[in-house]
Amino acid sequence: MFEFTNGKKRYIVGIDEAGRGPVIGPLVICAFVVEAEKHQDLKKMGAKDSKLTSKNLRKSLYTELKAFATDIKVKHISPAEIDELRKTHSLNVIEQQIMLKLVKKINVELSEIYIDAADVNEKRFGGVFEKEFPNATVISKHKADMLFPVVSAASIIAKVERDQVIELLNSSIDGDLGSGYPADPKTKAFLREYFSKHKKFPPYVRESWDTVKRIRKEFLDSKLTDYFDSKKRS
Repeated sequence: MFEFTNGKKRYIVGIDEAGRGPVIGPLVICAFVVEAEKHQDLKKMGAKDSKLTSKNLRKSLYTELKAFATDIKVKHISPAEIDELRKTHSLNVIEQQIMLKLVKKINVELSEIYIDAADVNEKRFGGVFEKEFPNATVISKHKADMLFPVVSAASIIAKVERDQVIELLNSSIDGDLGSGYPADPKTKAFLREYFSKHKKFPPYVRESWDTVKRIRKEFLDSKLTDYFDSKKRS
């Protein structure tokens, strides 16, 4: 039997992202909507934090979750968009505002909003949602993707779609992007080799990341050293 509030079905949304930290590829944010009474069914389906599921299981769940959802809103934020937005906003604010825009596009009335808070201050991160949706209960928590199945579902959708982009990139280039994370030796090696060859970075790289700035500086410093060394020899 469905749960009702004032004669209406109750709907909840879970919001999460994938790709916050990588230097390569998009940031993907997902808002996943289900009927409140079906929330725990997501757990039975196997929805949990995407980082705790295998790649194959995520792909399988992706199809099932999309069919199960009442609504799904997804936004891919490209590296160029991220770089431009970071000129005036922190990454936390960027995530918060895009999450808010996605929730505003949902065409059912929400009774509960579950958010994986990016801010160290959970309350502050959820505050804008409370102002925009005064009739909904807002739960903004760290590690919400481990606590609430509806956020786990959003996490899986976002992760699979980002992985799809990285797979396409890897299949279209001469080299190995690695995971796309700054600490990955393969990723750093790819960035160095690409910049050395082309004197610029490809459009799928976030140029506002410190990793990229350091590589550019290392290259320019080495060119200056070579120049002055050649002057001394001459």
